[in-house]
Formats: sequence, C-alpha cells, structure tokens
Amino acid sequence: MPKRSLAGFRDALTVLGERTVNPRRPRGAAVQLTVVTVTHNSERVLGALLDSVERYLPGVRMVVVDNASTDGSLELAGSRPWASVVPLTENVGFGLACNLGLEHVGTPVTALLNPDVELLDDSLLELVHETLEGPGQPRLLAPLVLSGDGSRQDTVHPAPCSAAELTRALIPPSLLPGAARVALAPWWAHRPRRVGWAVGCALVAGTSTLRGLGPFDGSFFMYGEDMHLGLRARQSGIETWLWPQAQVVHRRAHATQSVFGGEPFDLLARARHDAVARALGRRRAALDDVAQLVTFGSRIVLRRIVGRPNARERRQLQALLALRRAGPRT
Repeated sequence: MPKRSLAGFRDALTVLGERTVNPRRPRGAAVQLTVVTVTHNSERVLGALLDSVERYLPGVRMVVVDNASTDGSLELAGSRPWASVVPLTENVGFGLACNLGLEHVGTPVTALLNPDVELLDDSLLELVHETLEGPGQPRLLAPLVLSGDGSRQDTVHPAPCSAAELTRALIPPSLLPGAARVALAPWWAHRPRRVGWAVGCALVAGTSTLRGLGPFDGSFFMYGEDMHLGLRARQSGIETWLWPQAQVVHRRAHATQSVFGGEPFDLLARARHDAVARALGRRRAALDDVAQLVTFGSRIVLRRIVGRPNARERRQLQALLALRRAGPRT
C-alpha cells in the first residue's frame, strides 16, 4: 500500500476516534507474543511490517523464515536486532516454512502474519489477551483484515458445503441486509463471530495449539493450506473466530503477482478442492466444486445484467471446469 494512502487511512481512523496505541490494553501481553512471517523476495513490503511491529508492539519478538530470497529480504530482516532470521536454501513453500518458524517460538502465543501485512495499532494485543485469558478451549483468532482504502477483505468464510456457503452460491451477500449478509459473508461482522475458516495472512493462536495442529500440511506448497488448517482444527474441536476489534492492513498477493502475472485461478481451484477432499472427503469436495461452479456462473450472469465486467469470474469458472475435466489426482 502506498505510504500516502496508509497515512490517509491512519488519519481517518484518528478522526473516527480510534487510537493507534490504547493504554488500556495489557502491555505485558507483548512479551507473550511472537510474530512469525515467511518471506520470498519480499523486500518491497517487509519493511512496513517490521516498522509497524517495532512501533506498536515493542517487546514482541519476531521470527522471519526466508524461502531462498534473491533480493534484500534477508538483510532487511537481519537489520532488526529483535528479529530472528531463519534462512532456507530452497523455497519450501508457505506452510512448511511457517512450521519451521514455529520451532523457534518460545512464547505462549504466536501470530502468523504475511510479510505484506502491516499493523495499524496495537490491537493484536486484544487477541493475545483473549488467547491467554479467554474461554478455556483453544481457538484460532483472525483479526479484521483491511485493504489500503479501509475496505474489508474477505478473509473469513463459512465452512465449505455448509448451508451458508451453499446459499451464497446463489445469492450474493451484498444483496442482503444486516444479519443475513453477515451469515453469508462473516467478514462484515462488527462483533467477534465464529467462522468456518480464515485466510492465513493473519492468524493468532496459542503456540501449543498451532503445534498440535501441525499447524500446516507441508504438502500444500501455496494456497489451500489455510482452509485445510481451519477444517482440521474444526474436526479437532478448535473453533476459528473473527475478532474485528483487532485490525491489520493487507496488500494481497505481493509475491504471486510477480510470479504468475495475476491471480493463478487454476492453482487456487486445485488447492481448494484438495483442501476439502483431504479434510472432508472426496464427496464433499465434489459438492463444493459444484457450489463454486454455481457461484461463478451466477455472478457472471448478475454482473452482465447490471453491466459490470465479469472477466475475473469467467476465468475462475474456466479454471474450475478444467479442474473437473482433469479429475482427481492419483
């Protein structure tokens, strides 16, 4: 996100009465938290994350796992004395690198943050406090994720094949009011809410909880590992919650834009299918494929009716149709 737009966003938050540092938050919680991030040629965005952690969470330790970057990511991370750098000689993928980073965590709470995430304030401490002092059962906690313009990103979702997921295949949540919209699109919630799973760009949980879950299946090189984590956690009795009192900014897909030249819809379709199949079985994965086909098809029609572009939805539909033609992997 451009520095100018972020500065404007911070100003807007101040006008709305938000505080970048809340003196009522438990400051001792900072020493209970370690931030883990995975880099791969992330120099362009990593500095903003490092600066924001240093500014808003003094005392927090950070672990940076570098997937064989060829830019200055390693040097940038190494310039911060409070950050531990784990250099890898090959790109092992996001999930496995996160798992390796977790081995270097010695605090009771861990935050998994993408390198293109930036803190706006110290509100992650809300999640630390909730992890340590909340209900006894372990949970995965997701902050509200914002774009640079302050809009909400769709980073929390109903479970695949759930009633909410099947309903929104036909009805865009934006057409519904209030509670009905939140049920289908939980990222619109203003209060803590249980969700089916959360995108892995920003997650907070007890370190022992994450270790008990893996946390990620390292066979997912990129994409799908976060959905798979949420589904496995749910099967283990560990709920995922959106906690909108904590907020971060996310630039989205900083690495994949340069590698794939845009959104790799074929990889996204395959990763989602595999995540559902491994966690819930092939029949549920096939049902989820159909729901996704209906979703993309209905959005194409609706966008055509209102005169809006639908090229993205067409590409998503084509990728999923190609996946269905290819059949399951052996």
